[in-house]
Amino acid sequence: MAETKQVDEGTDAKRAARAERAAAKLAKRISAFSKEHGGAEGQVAYIGERGARIVLVGEDGGWGDLVAPSYAVAEQAVEKSGITVHEAFDGEFAAKVRTGPYEWTRMAGIQIGGPSDG
Repeated sequence: MAETKQVDEGTDAKRAARAERAAAKLAKRISAFSKEHGGAEGQVAYIGERGARIVLVGEDGGWGDLVAPSYAVAEQAVEKSGITVHEAFDGEFAAKVRTGPYEWTRMAGIQIGGPSDG
């Protein structure tokens, strides 16, 4: 029984180290986005087995997203990066997003048979 416990603890330690590295890597990317866009805010959304999506909105209206392997890793990453995190993507936060011609063309193409780049 002791041997099994030791193996489990080793596996848990490896998982924790892997999660810590993933969070640090994501935090670095979030910080770079924030620096490039004059600051940033975010929102974390659970997306099932795939993990969690971190949506980022810059002070200049630029936006992007990242996918973390788990919700816990996503939370660690945004905490390490120091950005403001919203519980929902709505209201004033969503209004900060600025879209360009590409997004509008793609949305029109998807929704009403508008132009597409294919």
